[in-house]
Amino acid sequence: MTKRSGKHLLIAAALAATGLAGVARAQDTDGIVVYNAQHEGLGNAWAEAFTKETGIKVTLRKGSDMEFANQIVQEGANSPADAFLTENSPAMALVESKGLFEPVAKETLDQVPEQFRPANGHWVGIAARSTVFAYDKTKLTEDKLPKSMLDLAKPEWNGRWAASPTGADFQAIIGALVQLKGEAEATTWLKGMKENFKAYRGNSTAMKAVNAGEVEGALIYHYYYFGDQAKTGENSKNVALHYFKNQDPGAFLSTSGGGVLASSKHKEQAQAFLKWVTGKGGQTILREGDSFEYAVGNGDASNKALVPIADLQVPNVEPSTLNNAKVTDLMTAAGLL
Repeated sequence: MTKRSGKHLLIAAALAATGLAGVARAQDTDGIVVYNAQHEGLGNAWAEAFTKETGIKVTLRKGSDMEFANQIVQEGANSPADAFLTENSPAMALVESKGLFEPVAKETLDQVPEQFRPANGHWVGIAARSTVFAYDKTKLTEDKLPKSMLDLAKPEWNGRWAASPTGADFQAIIGALVQLKGEAEATTWLKGMKENFKAYRGNSTAMKAVNAGEVEGALIYHYYYFGDQAKTGENSKNVALHYFKNQDPGAFLSTSGGGVLASSKHKEQAQAFLKWVTGKGGQTILREGDSFEYAVGNGDASNKALVPIADLQVPNVEPSTLNNAKVTDLMTAAGLL
């Protein structure tokens, strides 16, 4: 037996043991390339555990949501990537709109509730993050907090809150606002935001500004707070989180996506990777790791420090229709970009 054929048998045995048999064909054993726009640490943890369990090598390339989405569109059928992981769903929607995804295997889709995947099944949710208002608890009491995200555009919030408008995170939140309230109301809100808010680069920087007393609150995602608290807490010691709930636009739960590219020459391995990430192995890493994102697999619990998804009272948003191009147009018109 040659060394190479022996390797094939080892991989096949590992896949059979994990329910992923059939993907270790001879031409597929050189592994897969994944464009990873997710947290670097989370992507590495997923890749290493998957490789350890199956023997399939995963090469990660690091970038941002829209950077990779636009790159995939430009590469088209010549993309070297086999799979794409994002932090938010607008990048998935862009790639999907160009017909560049292979449909996700049914057994993978069945592992994830419908709210975390598009109706056509061309990609699937792998994690989620909640919109929150991080506020200075030394200055604001609960009765002084905004009842709705929409309140932040009112005159009484002038100069009091922060956001990072250039990031994919915030633009996904605005995408949800457009879907829920329409372009006209979103445009009015963005104009009010322009008058009222202070711009920072990055959600963590905005939270630090709240902690330092520069602003009273910031519209961010939840995990920045929990990640800091799990370390030293030095950037969040004066911070608490306000969840808008009540199906408010500010209760938006953003879906992180994963998809297999139609151009992939290693589709079976890429499908196996996506199945593993959305299954017990990948979702356990979410629960026990330090990313503090929500697990989205059926029956999979999230980190115990997090408010359960069932208690967030999130609005109903179709992730495949979050249009980043429309959002950037509206934000540019409002002077935010």
